[in-house]
Amino acid sequence: MEIAVLGTGMVGKTLTAGFQRVGHTVTVGTRDPEVTAAREEWTDSRLATYADAARGADLVVLAVGGNVAEEVLAQADLEDGAIVLDLTNPLDFSNGFPPTLTVKDTDSLAEVLQRAHPTAQVVKALNTVNCALMVTPQQLADGDHTIFIAGDDAAARAHVHSLLQDLGWVDIVEFPSLEAARGLEMYLPLWLRLMQQLGTPQFNLKLVR
Repeated sequence: MEIAVLGTGMVGKTLTAGFQRVGHTVTVGTRDPEVTAAREEWTDSRLATYADAARGADLVVLAVGGNVAEEVLAQADLEDGAIVLDLTNPLDFSNGFPPTLTVKDTDSLAEVLQRAHPTAQVVKALNTVNCALMVTPQQLADGDHTIFIAGDDAAARAHVHSLLQDLGWVDIVEFPSLEAARGLEMYLPLWLRLMQQLGTPQFNLKLVR
């Protein structure tokens, strides 16, 4: 699979390495490839602008902060039919910790992005775990924990589902509507409190049924 990872922070780097580990080709999208290359080493990945990275990709992965997600995806200039894996969260730390959400209850950041790009297919996934577990779920409980997918388009969900299986996810719960992203995003204030209480981000939910 040709994957565009938009974002060069810790999440973007971890996802890039994880996708490459399981055999996918990754182009990393950044605002200014030359500045990014001068700032840090990217010997194993091709750097490109957001738009160049997204062009022709089988999957566009949005790996930036929720506060810049709309701006970055706009700069990606998505092609019709593009599948976007959105793992952002609309966290607002302007009043300190704990954060609130910039959008919630009757909307989600994923739905905001979908409305802004109606010819794309936005799929919400991986936003409920830290980036290390995103690409290596076996680090915790031998991988026996749950990840979620939400999206309106069955083919787009299947595309993301296949990628998650490549990474080692087994217990994958799908919601057939992007509206479910509201609940997935609203879990994050609890996730942050749990991280503070436990002293580690290495935890996840296991759906017992």
